[in-house]
Amino acid sequence: MNNQSLEFSVAPMMKWTDHHCRYFHRLITKKAFLYSEMISADALVYGPTDRLLFANHFDHKTIIQIGGSNRKNMTRAAYKIQNSGYKEVNLNIGCPSNRVQAGNFGACLMEKPNLVVDCIKSIQDKCDINISVKCRVGTDKMDNKDFFNFIDLISNAGINKFVVHARKAILNGLSPKQNREIPPLNYALVTLLKERYKHLKIILNGGIKSIETGFSHVKKNNLDGFMIGREAYQNPYILIEVDKMFKEKNVPLLRHEIAFSVAEYIDKFCNSFVNEDFKIIRHILGLYNGMPGSKAWRKKLVQKTNYKRMGDKVRFATDEIEKYINMKKVA
Repeated sequence: MNNQSLEFSVAPMMKWTDHHCRYFHRLITKKAFLYSEMISADALVYGPTDRLLFANHFDHKTIIQIGGSNRKNMTRAAYKIQNSGYKEVNLNIGCPSNRVQAGNFGACLMEKPNLVVDCIKSIQDKCDINISVKCRVGTDKMDNKDFFNFIDLISNAGINKFVVHARKAILNGLSPKQNREIPPLNYALVTLLKERYKHLKIILNGGIKSIETGFSHVKKNNLDGFMIGREAYQNPYILIEVDKMFKEKNVPLLRHEIAFSVAEYIDKFCNSFVNEDFKIIRHILGLYNGMPGSKAWRKKLVQKTNYKRMGDKVRFATDEIEKYINMKKVA
């Protein structure tokens, strides 16, 4: 399997992968699929669709993730996503939080596969958009047989792409953070899933810390791709390795070029309200992680300032860290 046939993506992360974050990540990588943070179907149906979807700010590698279990609202949400130009909608069947469970969606739906099938069929009846599913390898109430039964039912409903977090979801007693750390990773089960369902696209998620490790693992185990979450958010410049792995011909942007592009974006997007820029700046704080002066750079970005242009804070802070890095090189 060559790299060109693999799929890499940045995971949907609540309060993190909004449209500002996706703009920033797209500056670093052209080949990655970028997921929205989960949007509830009800919010898309009854809320401000344009603001939630930001339909003027996407490309064909942007995927909207929705959560819900009311088939009418799931269908109406998918229809709005399709009409906004997106090519794929992802169903959240993996989030273990109590809040999501209270809304009867997320990982708890792995225990109710027939309800998921009803939603899928309803969407298929009314929409032409591609549908994928993000799930776990089960819940604390499920064994491997239950997991494969879930995959059977969902794939028989016409779903051929599964993003699988290789941990079980513990629905009682663990916080979402603990659910990302305490349940053991079971990569072997994801590999077995692919062996049993060779016709399905299986994307691995969970515990992957580097692009190189991810590519190596999925190629070794004949998986179809992998997804990275918090590591990509906290150390975003690792995404530069994605396009290298895909042998992308475009010359990658340097850190300061990315920062200056974000500064221009801030100028265009933000109004004159004090610290309105931080809605964007918060996503780039890890850009210089591991570089000399990164702590001082982050400190300057979070300070309250009153520059003439909203993006000047980023420009001045970036000029300073680049001078410091060059000075260190000379020394």
